[in-house]
Amino acid sequence: MKLTLRSTMTCVLLAAAPFALQAQTLRIGLAEDADILDPTLARTYVGRIVFAAMCDKLLDIDEKLNIVPQLATSYEWSADSKALTLKLRQGVTFHDGEKFDAAAVKFNIERHKTMPGSNRRGELAPVSSVDVVDPATVRLNLSAPFSPLLAALADRAGMMVSPKAAQAGGANFGVKPVCSGPFKFVERVAQDRIVFERYDGYWNKAAVHFDKVTYTPIPDATVRLANLRSGQLDFVERVAASDMEGLAKDKNLKAARITEIGYQGITINIGKSDRAQKNPLGRDPRVREAFELSLDRRGLAQVVMDNEAIVGNQWVAPSNGYYAKTVPVPARNVARARALLKEAGVTNPSFTLVTTTASDAQRLALVVQAMSKDAGFDVKIQTTEFATSLNMADKGDFEAYVLAWSGRADPDGNLFSFYGCKQPLNYAGYCDTETDELLKRSRSLREPAERRKVYEQIAARIAKERPIVYLYHRNWLWAYNAKLGGVRLIPDGLPRLQGLKFN
Repeated sequence: MKLTLRSTMTCVLLAAAPFALQAQTLRIGLAEDADILDPTLARTYVGRIVFAAMCDKLLDIDEKLNIVPQLATSYEWSADSKALTLKLRQGVTFHDGEKFDAAAVKFNIERHKTMPGSNRRGELAPVSSVDVVDPATVRLNLSAPFSPLLAALADRAGMMVSPKAAQAGGANFGVKPVCSGPFKFVERVAQDRIVFERYDGYWNKAAVHFDKVTYTPIPDATVRLANLRSGQLDFVERVAASDMEGLAKDKNLKAARITEIGYQGITINIGKSDRAQKNPLGRDPRVREAFELSLDRRGLAQVVMDNEAIVGNQWVAPSNGYYAKTVPVPARNVARARALLKEAGVTNPSFTLVTTTASDAQRLALVVQAMSKDAGFDVKIQTTEFATSLNMADKGDFEAYVLAWSGRADPDGNLFSFYGCKQPLNYAGYCDTETDELLKRSRSLREPAERRKVYEQIAARIAKERPIVYLYHRNWLWAYNAKLGGVRLIPDGLPRLQGLKFN
């Protein structure tokens, strides 16, 4: 009989299996189930956690957001910044035994750019062609200088899949993915588990200390932590902020926090579908401004996150060098919110706020509902399973949506795909010609001071329309078995499995 605590709180009655028997398997609890396991099509934070086991990237980032080698050992920009040459690690193979080389990189970049439904298309838009210089050298040619490229290659746009397996799998490749990371895919049972086993041909196998890794989606943070405490899990992500104090007193567990490079916000349908015009929030920016002014960000961070967050109103935190100080965080102003609604000719505007089943997302929706009521808003909450909610966002089948973004090392990764006209993550349906030009200009600039000036202009334009109401920037909160060593705190919030082992 299989023991599971995902649907019960009786874990205290279950005895953990002997530690020695568990030492070869790492069991990780997730806040949601991952979406498709194809880096070209995937779009979720939780999916990126899973990819860290399976798919190495051309580059990676470290604890200070520096770009570091992974499948590429070095890189060099051309004098005009319109070509990036990568030297590739030799002796690397994919999980099906196929060789990783420059031809494989060319295949993957072109797949990211041309595959129907690709969510990497915008991230690689300026890459005009890929040259195989020799088996260990590849050159990416650009239509214009593109400063975010390195950061993109340190994420899913830089993940390499087996060309042979991808061609054979086609659109269904994500059902049985083949990459070149430390662990290879074994099985997936939706909403239950994703299982990997160690790849013996991994180029850095000395850093891999487990035979298997299993990811288990458990949306309820309390149940997730209970599984950890009972010994059913070894590591859980997104611990409830209210549990951090108690974890500090538990000698059997350790806790960690890293401030995210992403954000928590509410995306508003202002042009994605005809539903944008069927509710006052979507069709009138004055109503959206009133909604924002009805919210107390500090109160939200305190109640929802137990102050494990930094309030903000942009795609990067106020502490980030690219934050536009010319567009500061607005204070709550219920009187002004009511006045704006009166100007718009709207009384007691009603809309539906979609949220996922995750505990913190549901708490956020409830607090937003209560706060906005003071200004006259009638917010109805629709709780939906995570993957389903993303499909709704894709179709524009929503009015407002509690959606977090895990963030990217370069601010462009938090911005371009959400506001560029017809970009894949533009769930709000925002499209403005001048903003589009500013977005493109920001990507071509290498000097931070010049990029900051353009971001200030973008922030000012977006603040008038409010397609996304940014709320705060969370701390990634982890808890894990105190015997688990090698945990690295990297701001993208993705646990690296290399180097993890039981002490």
